Amino acid sequence: MKVHSSVLSFASVITLACAMASCTDSAAKSKPNLVFKPGPSGDVVAKIAGQNISMDDLIGDEKVAYFDLEKKAYEFKMGRLKAVMVDKLIGAEAKAKNLSVNDYIDKNVTKGKLKISDKEYNEFVKDKRIPEGSINPSLKERIMAYLEENKRQEVVDAYVANLTKSKPVEVYFTKPKMDIKVEIGKAPVWGPDKAKVTIVEFSDFQCPFCARAASTVDEIKKKYGDKIKLAFRNFPLPMHREARPAAEAAMCVFEQGAKNFWKFHTVVFEHQQALDDASLEKYAKEAGADVKKFKDCYGAKKYSKQIEEDMAYGEKLGVRSTPTFFINGELVSGAVPIDQFAEVIDSALDDNG
Repeated sequence: MKVHSSVLSFASVITLACAMASCTDSAAKSKPNLVFKPGPSGDVVAKIAGQNISMDDLIGDEKVAYFDLEKKAYEFKMGRLKAVMVDKLIGAEAKAKNLSVNDYIDKNVTKGKLKISDKEYNEFVKDKRIPEGSINPSLKERIMAYLEENKRQEVVDAYVANLTKSKPVEVYFTKPKMDIKVEIGKAPVWGPDKAKVTIVEFSDFQCPFCARAASTVDEIKKKYGDKIKLAFRNFPLPMHREARPAAEAAMCVFEQGAKNFWKFHTVVFEHQQALDDASLEKYAKEAGADVKKFKDCYGAKKYSKQIEEDMAYGEKLGVRSTPTFFINGELVSGAVPIDQFAEVIDSALDDNG
């Protein structure tokens, strides 16, 4: 008797499903025996073999990852809080005018303030490093729409801020704070030893986000001057094959002086598309380094071990991506706008009088 192949197929699926269910049941039975109950104190999160496990024990070396989660949760709450403030505060005014919130905002808040100037558009394209040749009418339209939405949000935020001047909004959750001691090690440093704020950056010379952040760091240096000290620790990522040689070259330039290093740092981030040996030698010369000394140092891979130490130290702290900054132990991750840096730096300056 011939059995249709679809019947066999269906039977096979049933057999497989049953087998998977059996495996799942087996896995469920092998789960650890967990009892959820209030802890003996606020810091204790578990007890294993009679030993109390603190939150620090639980997090271990994943402090950065855990803080990122806490920060994302905080940012989500703040985003929702802003939305609720718009709904409650502007919504009350809109209701009195018998308008929807969006219609009220368009008529009474933004009032034609959303036009994007050529200067604003060009600054955005430059900041995001968008090649002019890649911009077609469709992309430009999307960029303009994005900028208009951002400007709309800024105008609404300013309006809500004015409404809360006399009636502040009470908030019963706090911003997470990461405070860990981060060593400078043998890193190149910009700024005075006695600066009130120390910024330790873990960066990768081939990382496009690091290049964007380098421009922001230049703004920070101009804004805060001798109030800050900046240390650059190498963290070349495995997928960037030219990042490690560039890091070694940078340290060979640093050997000849901090000023040379920071010039080299700027030139390399401006020319990430060319990080071959000949280009690195050229950048070293442009930075004022003695070429022969540079070539001897670079050829001997003199700073290979130090870069490995930087990477191992970054991994121990929990660094997983670049750029990652620690500002007096407070984490700032990614190529974020200067305002986000300023918020942390200003807070650190206030803490230090």
